[in-house]
Amino acid sequence: MSLFVLLGVLLVPPAGGGAAVADAPEPGGALVPGVVGGGQAEYPMDTPDQVLPPLQPEGEVPVPTPEEDVDESVEYMPRSAVTASCTATTGTHQRRVERLLKLTVDGRQSAADCRAIRAFQVREKIKPANGYAGPVTWARAELLAARKNLDPGRRCPVKKYAVVCVDLDRQLMWVRKDKKVTFPAVTMRSGRKGYATRTGWHSVYWRHKNHWSTIYNTPMPYSQFFSGGQAFHAVYGQLATPTGSRGCVNLSYRHAQKLWDVLRKGDRVYIWGKRPGS
Repeated sequence: MSLFVLLGVLLVPPAGGGAAVADAPEPGGALVPGVVGGGQAEYPMDTPDQVLPPLQPEGEVPVPTPEEDVDESVEYMPRSAVTASCTATTGTHQRRVERLLKLTVDGRQSAADCRAIRAFQVREKIKPANGYAGPVTWARAELLAARKNLDPGRRCPVKKYAVVCVDLDRQLMWVRKDKKVTFPAVTMRSGRKGYATRTGWHSVYWRHKNHWSTIYNTPMPYSQFFSGGQAFHAVYGQLATPTGSRGCVNLSYRHAQKLWDVLRKGDRVYIWGKRPGS
């Protein structure tokens, strides 16, 4: 039986569409969570905010606390690829995943690629493990690579003071003071096309733990603003999604909570690169 035989059980309604182009801009609505109930959208919207004082005193209107941990292991893929035991479909992050897994980097899915990617997904408990090189698989591979080599291009300046390093190319962030890492690399989500996270030097100028957006009346837990309406803040859903934020640097609730205790007003932020597909 061929490596690319489809399973007989449908998880989502089938839809038309051929194989994706390697490393094409992330198609947003064209990708769906790979398992039923997976990949819940952030609640209810992630958004930047106006530079205004909080409408309520700190702590008077606390933001919601997540009832359960978000499943960050559900891959996004085309409906046509969801039911494959090992898909022939080229993923949106094919070249990046090939590079990170030390495969031949040609941007085309092969049977050997699928076996290697699927083995990585099985090891990392990514669902479904069918070899599709999507945003979740890429994010996990980048994070694991960063744990071995944090800043291979030496893009983030080393200073005597704390610097928040935000790598848009790899969708990672960390904090370093001199040569000591005070907040380890974590996956984040930056601005989508038309809402780019601003690069260069910035400073944390306003912190509001129980922040609500004054534009959309939306919770933005543990907000730490660094450029206009753009802030580090928690979201309630998956981070490695097909599309990005509206300019903010989104973090998981747990990581945003920890970052709150690491940073102070006035701490410097350095951002470089560009979100893939933006």
